[in-house]
Amino acid sequence: MRRRTFLSTSAAMGVPLSGAVAAPVKPGDIPKRTFGKTGAQVTIIGQAGGRFPMTTYEEAKAITLRAYELGVTYFDCARIYWNGRSEEVYGDALQPFRKHIFLTTKSPQRTRQGAEADLEKSLRALKTDYLDLWQIHQVGEMEEVEQIFAPGGAIEAFEAAKKAGKCRFMGFTGHRNPHVHLAMLKKYDKYDTILMPLNPADPSYLSFEELVLPVAVKRGMGIQAMKSTANGGLLPNLHVRECITYTLSLPVHCLAVGCTTVGQIEDDVRIAQQFKPMNAEERATLARRASRGAGPRLENWKVDNTQKSGVPRHNDGEMPV
Repeated sequence: MRRRTFLSTSAAMGVPLSGAVAAPVKPGDIPKRTFGKTGAQVTIIGQAGGRFPMTTYEEAKAITLRAYELGVTYFDCARIYWNGRSEEVYGDALQPFRKHIFLTTKSPQRTRQGAEADLEKSLRALKTDYLDLWQIHQVGEMEEVEQIFAPGGAIEAFEAAKKAGKCRFMGFTGHRNPHVHLAMLKKYDKYDTILMPLNPADPSYLSFEELVLPVAVKRGMGIQAMKSTANGGLLPNLHVRECITYTLSLPVHCLAVGCTTVGQIEDDVRIAQQFKPMNAEERATLARRASRGAGPRLENWKVDNTQKSGVPRHNDGEMPV
């Protein structure tokens, strides 16, 4: 379903709103957290470029500029988003403010040569000579882990880029299988960051929260979350405020939100400005509510372990929401 905005869902979800919530969102006052062992300070929500193909180029620029104007400092992207155009949006919109933001992108290439080619394209599109964070993108199969760490594999490009100053930090992302995340963590201990899907339904099926998050916390990694509303799938039963608040109440540092309108990024900033963490009991209650529809149909980017044959269903596009 199409994601609803914060104010329009309030009555349907039964969440009381104060006059302050209904007021126009104002710049600033977004809480920041130290991004794990990187030491960088990032806003607890970040703008993601994964949903820009659902907008026009000019609309995507307007969303990006509004996010920056409101005080968002973390900007997430990937080489494959919109066939490179999402990076171009960031390059056009954010280049004047480069020193004031934390800029990230990703490469899905599994070889050193492919990843290095992606990096050069990304730097040109983003109009910068370095990234704050470069990530190995959407690792979903055990075979990919072996490819990444084989001789001539992508990890060599990431290590070389960090050594050369083309990226300050490096990490990896994925949403298909938490056991693959664990394999990536077992294989290598020099990542600075990790990105994973976290939402109230996640604990009920192939849970990144239960399996991967504790390991990342123990290692002191910069932890990014995505898919807090399960790509909008939770919104018929939960409020977007509940989804975002649940995710931000976990031991994460930043939640990437994919927006297709200026109103959506304003709503998300408003929620972040008013964020008050849920306690464990409140999170458990919300997870129980979300569990009614949980599983591979809702979180269709995860491997479908309920199928006995055939190709597992999943969504290759990583669109943080």
